[in-house]
Amino acid sequence: MMPILDRRRALGAGLLFGAAGMMPGLAFAAAGTARRFVFIIQRGAADGLSIVAPTGDPALAGLRGALVEPGGTRLDAMFTLHPALAGIAPLFAQGQARAYHAIASAYRDRSHFDGQNVLESGGALPYALKTGWMGRLMSLLPAAETNALALAPAVPLALRGALPVATYVPGALPAASDDLLRRVTMLYEPDRQLGPLWTEAMKTKALTGDIGGNNGRNGAQLGELAATLMNPTDGARLMMIETGGWDTHSAQKARLAAQLRGLDALIGGLKTGLGPAWTDTLVLVATEFGRTAAVNGTGGTDHGTASAALLLGGALPAGPPVVAQWPGLGAAALYQDRDLMPTQALGDIVSAALAHHYALPKARVAGLFA
Repeated sequence: MMPILDRRRALGAGLLFGAAGMMPGLAFAAAGTARRFVFIIQRGAADGLSIVAPTGDPALAGLRGALVEPGGTRLDAMFTLHPALAGIAPLFAQGQARAYHAIASAYRDRSHFDGQNVLESGGALPYALKTGWMGRLMSLLPAAETNALALAPAVPLALRGALPVATYVPGALPAASDDLLRRVTMLYEPDRQLGPLWTEAMKTKALTGDIGGNNGRNGAQLGELAATLMNPTDGARLMMIETGGWDTHSAQKARLAAQLRGLDALIGGLKTGLGPAWTDTLVLVATEFGRTAAVNGTGGTDHGTASAALLLGGALPAGPPVVAQWPGLGAAALYQDRDLMPTQALGDIVSAALAHHYALPKARVAGLFA
């Protein structure tokens, strides 16, 4: 008999999307731990200089001009949280959120594909590794703690490894047109079993592609769905959520605000949905690289180097709201005369957080990143 996951993937290939791999009714082996870990990837290079703005740096205003947002939550003498993250802001005061600034992976060029490959693989060079750091993490955990799920159109590199991962998987067919998807929806609508699965697949496809849509409600629904899949005792314990739309070459102010409202709502939906389980949850929000220090001619920013990452959750160890070895934004301090200089390795930050979260020896977890 075909294993349940394989049957679901086969079903998904026929439907163009593996709907059954991401449904709230998806069951895993019984989990023996309350600990949960979620990686939210910001594909497109999110602008850390706006998300956690160094408003105490005297060079910021001259570089950014109108991109500098008024208001926001002051995190310390140097940094201010973007005002669109109003729901996340109280978590900083409660010790359930922390920003890491001037961070980067080992990658130093500006290709989205190569940067995301390094971010997800944890390697030193693009395409040097075939597995991802989350996939390798799973091999360090007891079997009951390795139930993993990706809210993504395919298994992301970060989750690839020796152990299986549930997801909805596209078939080896061209991308379906909107008209075809509507026709398939009509076809499965009367079916009691396939109809609801297909409907949920379409919802998740829309949410992951546009978390800022519907005034952030897309993000909230995505967070709620993630919590539904993680909450049960037999639910997922590791999850990766793909978000896109962070490549803000033009009209950045409005576009980034919408994205961040979606992210804020996603975290809010996840926290509310998890309820007491939030106490045992760690969430990482990270991107492949940052954006230029200076605004460009179209009201946006171009591909850069260092950015900011967020760690959130009730399982976050005590510490300051922002951890940064701040290099400054003066002309002499910029990387290649244009970017925020990286001063901390993202892999070091993530491995230390995971070692604490899972009570693993730091040396073992450090090996997840080159």
